[in-house]
Amino acid sequence: MYQIDLQKPCTVYFIGIGGISMSGFARLFHEYGFTVKGSDMQESNITRQLASLGITIIYGQQAANITDEIDFVVYTAAIRPDNPEWGAAKEKKIPMMERASMVGQVMKNYKNAIGISGTHGKTTTTSMLTHIFLAAKKDPTISVGGILDVIQGNIRIGHSEDFITEACEYTNSFLKFSPTAEIILNIDADHLDFFKDLDDIRNSFRKYAELLPEDGVLAINTEIPDYEKLTAGLPCRIITYGASENAEYRAQNIHFDESGCGVFDLVHNGTPTGDTIHLSVIGAHNVSNALSVIALALYYEIPMETIKQGLRSFHGTDRRFQIKGSFHGVTVVDDYAHHPTEIEATLRAAERYPHKRLWCVFQPHTYTRTRALLKEFAAALSHAENVILTDIYAAREKDPGDISSKNLLEEMKKLGKNAVYLSDFAEIEKFLSKKCIDGDLLITMGAGDVVKIGESLIEK
Repeated sequence: MYQIDLQKPCTVYFIGIGGISMSGFARLFHEYGFTVKGSDMQESNITRQLASLGITIIYGQQAANITDEIDFVVYTAAIRPDNPEWGAAKEKKIPMMERASMVGQVMKNYKNAIGISGTHGKTTTTSMLTHIFLAAKKDPTISVGGILDVIQGNIRIGHSEDFITEACEYTNSFLKFSPTAEIILNIDADHLDFFKDLDDIRNSFRKYAELLPEDGVLAINTEIPDYEKLTAGLPCRIITYGASENAEYRAQNIHFDESGCGVFDLVHNGTPTGDTIHLSVIGAHNVSNALSVIALALYYEIPMETIKQGLRSFHGTDRRFQIKGSFHGVTVVDDYAHHPTEIEATLRAAERYPHKRLWCVFQPHTYTRTRALLKEFAAALSHAENVILTDIYAAREKDPGDISSKNLLEEMKKLGKNAVYLSDFAEIEKFLSKKCIDGDLLITMGAGDVVKIGESLIEK
């Protein structure tokens, strides 16, 4: 396979350069002196920003765009062999790699290449670790799956030996990475349009852990059932964290301040360290996320006071319990949660946030996930007093005709919960305008475009 050397700039072409991740790495290569070119189907704020840096952007994808001076081509998973640029690059025998393979190649250029994985919490945890490394003035390169204010986007180009990235399990993308350090946060049944079952997912996480070199390190959550099977026989250093008594790092005296943000005392190998950690994000799940980055940061010998400072400075990322504003005294929050575990964690956290009544507008994400986890979705959503269901956001799928939000509504009613289904966003806005009162908390939830409902209510 073609080997990327950041110290030897050449010419790279991105098919689908306007994507959030692809655009970030286009900037990274540009920063390292590469000649960067790329195509996308239409102009956007992202492509305009890239063009302002001197990156060549071509709108429309055709074979003529692939010229002989291109040294390697990067393409997104959405690109198929019938794409004319893909075909032209193949015909010219120009080295090609899918985005995940490119990330793996980039990681090989860093001494400390940290991949943060798990079915939930990757973006938040990557962001937490980013804040700590920045507080430690380590000048890391960062790739995160959301917009993070402290780096003013989703990528930061540093000039140290530290690289931090999310490592996503979907389509086994993370198996193409080259980590020297990993965090495994959790493993749940998800992406069942790709994985056969939970055992299949666990097998992929085991393979991901096996990527670590002998001098690498893995921080793993002991709350993962049979986590020992994921670590057995690995040659690298294993650090455990979590709620179990045998975890190397634990939290005790956990409580939540008036805003619902976690506060806890750190315990190492059963002994209190004397350190009290104050978070600026809500929920018990973020206490667990914080433990994982504390464990890894201490491995890298970052001082505890710096770790505390970094965690205290982190107030969340885009679409993770993001306070958007208010209307008529109703606080509007948006959250990306689209799996039952995430939904329950977010709604339980919301219970500690000041409010009178809790409203949740949930937009299911993909037909396969909704069908596979229908009862689990109903149970998780039951933590909200009032639930409004929108139509399923199809994303990459086509409507099979045998599953809809009405099925989820029926499951919720079996549980005796207060839920309604409204297909039209404008209708949902009218409903909420009439029903919500001063002091209520409204959460728009899902990985699709449900955020538009809250934003529209705020603007009116």
